Amino acid sequence: MIDHVRPANLADWLQTLPAGTNPVVLDVREPWELQTASVTANGFALVAIPMGEITRRVAELDPAQPVACLCHHGARSLRVAGFLVQSGFDQVANISGGIDAWSREVDARVPLY
Repeated sequence: MIDHVRPANLADWLQTLPAGTNPVVLDVREPWELQTASVTANGFALVAIPMGEITRRVAELDPAQPVACLCHHGARSLRVAGFLVQSGFDQVANISGGIDAWSREVDARVPLY
């Protein structure tokens, strides 16, 4: 199952996770997008793997760790979240609205593009 979490509610989702888990925000945007705008890790590890590389780099992620996927608006991250669920990941979320919503809801210092 994929949880759908707005950026403003990510901290709440993180608090629902079992103690001792090390949640990951998986940014699936392209390198140029990361250079344009990025989030600051706060209560989670930030891992960047572009969507086009996820199938060959999925082993870099731990299926036992909760993963919240992030992209520009939420479409690519939803596709990656679905792939992770099919690959055996237990706790997966899509950050609905992506980094665009992150800028509007959480941190206005994150540039819009």
